[in-house]
Amino acid sequence: MGYRDTRREPVQLQTSIATVSISGEFPEKLAAIAKAGFTGVEIFENDFLTYDASPREVAEMVKDHGLSITLFQPFRDFEGMPEPQRKRTFERAERKFEIMGELGTDLMLICSNVSPISLGGIDRAADDFHELGELAARHGVRVGYEALAWGRHINDHRDAWEIVRRADHKNIGLILDSFHTLSRKIDPNSIRAIPGDKIFIVQLADAPLFDMDLLYWSRHFRNMPGEGDLPVVDFMRAVAATGYNGPLSLEIFNDQFRGGSAKALAEDGHRSLVNLMDRVRRLEPDIAIDVPVMPDRVTAQSVEFVEFATSEDEKDNLAALLSTLGFVRSARHRNRAVELYTQGNIRIVINTDKSGDTFADASYTVHGTNAYAFGVKVDNAREALARATALGAPAFSEERQSGEVSVPAVQGVGNGVIYFLDETPELSGIWEREFSALPVEASDANLTRIDHLAQTTQYQEMLTWLLFYQSIFAVRRTPMVDVVDPGGLVRSQAIEGDPQPHFRVTMNGADNRKTFAGKFLAESFGTSIQHIAFATDDIFATAARLNELGFQALPISRNYYDDLEARFGLEPDFADALRAASILYDRDEKGEYFQIYSRTFGEGFFFEIVERRGDYAGYGAMNAPFRIAAQRRLARPAGMPKR
Repeated sequence: MGYRDTRREPVQLQTSIATVSISGEFPEKLAAIAKAGFTGVEIFENDFLTYDASPREVAEMVKDHGLSITLFQPFRDFEGMPEPQRKRTFERAERKFEIMGELGTDLMLICSNVSPISLGGIDRAADDFHELGELAARHGVRVGYEALAWGRHINDHRDAWEIVRRADHKNIGLILDSFHTLSRKIDPNSIRAIPGDKIFIVQLADAPLFDMDLLYWSRHFRNMPGEGDLPVVDFMRAVAATGYNGPLSLEIFNDQFRGGSAKALAEDGHRSLVNLMDRVRRLEPDIAIDVPVMPDRVTAQSVEFVEFATSEDEKDNLAALLSTLGFVRSARHRNRAVELYTQGNIRIVINTDKSGDTFADASYTVHGTNAYAFGVKVDNAREALARATALGAPAFSEERQSGEVSVPAVQGVGNGVIYFLDETPELSGIWEREFSALPVEASDANLTRIDHLAQTTQYQEMLTWLLFYQSIFAVRRTPMVDVVDPGGLVRSQAIEGDPQPHFRVTMNGADNRKTFAGKFLAESFGTSIQHIAFATDDIFATAARLNELGFQALPISRNYYDDLEARFGLEPDFADALRAASILYDRDEKGEYFQIYSRTFGEGFFFEIVERRGDYAGYGAMNAPFRIAAQRRLARPAGMPKR
């Protein structure tokens, strides 16, 4: 099995998606697919049958959206049937070929037989397909054969290929589906032996790793490439090596997606394909792959700043909270009502500017006081912007005044803005160029940097957020954990810089507004950053300084500390020190983790102070129920006016 020389004919990126992959009525699906940038669409038969229009009218609709129909599917239970069922399958196939002619597509998918009456045998199946190829040729169409992972006799693409090879007909080819191959843990490198021109279409799907029935797994838990745990990149590297030059089509069955936004799902799908093939191109430099030119995934060095949008009336409350954390107002913007608060390598920007139609002002109008933007320090800000926009992230810009720097930025997930900063003189000097320094007195609490940002979202949108970050930044995902809230479960997952985790974002998906996270989403009308975690090198010294500054830590129940002492076998003096400072504690085999939380501000926003000792890699998930319980105890009573 060797690589095929594909350098003479670049592998084109033709993007397609099955209508079953996204929600909505048929016209809505087509509009979303076209707008997201796809060039083709698979017509799933049920979508066609339930839509009240003729095949020719559907063909015109597809054409009007600038799309082509890459595949009509599925045709089931064909090969190996006994008589009289065999005769009936050919009659059904001919009827489908006639419909395909009216639809204007030339490719139909036949999935491997699951009927209990079907007969096995490679040669029997090959004979059926050769005869079907003759019928298909008379109608000017092609047939692709796909091995279902749960097929009765054929459940491996290697056996499906052998049937296609023995059928030996130009109108009969193979259809590969990443889920069917990878869910059965079949080595994708076996694909490299298949001639690319005999692969008629490639379907792609990822999925989280579950140990469950293959059919149920496939029908309910597929997701976009890059959103799951299957080695889809390795699968596509093998496909590219064959010289295959046809459409890459998404076929996603997912309960969550069925109730989601057709527009967002289509955008996710297109982003996933572009990102996938960009990764394949970099791993297979000897294979010419025609994908949009973009820089490599961005190495994020740190969160450089976080910016709050607020009003003059509410600014003082936020500034007062920051002062109890040891921050000082160190600079004022030269042109705008924007102030800079600093400590260590942390910058917090408070924006109350009302001059012109600014995004910050609009964000405050919709969400109230909120952390609407953050800046990421990267190696090259212009390249970061180029990659993000190539992957469909909208570039963000606002009118700049004289002397102001146009910082590369995109509109991210969660109604916010992500700025890219680097060490170029223009961007690294922005704080001195745009801000006037103010006299300050040292009052810090030994906070050094931003450890992580915590974003809250609807659970059904978490995959969108993960894909967004993973396709733009060089990050890895941590395992998902369930956080128990009295109002329900909140699922939490983090992305971290790879290989160095200097850039961290946790995402918390809420199912309903009864949870603390869900309540924050509802009452802030969808804003995303719910808390910011600051790092310290000495949590006990920081706690003592915070106490001097008037900081009010979130009070944690004594029962928590009694249990903590017993669970970890802590020395009584150490447990008492934790209790006295309201410090939460966790440890694993690699290190220790300490946490102090502020009380909530506004609609549920809060700050966190953390110390990591050793190589502790988590976020104190086991402490989350105790933090939530304490926050609920202090929550504003119903009917009390907002701050």
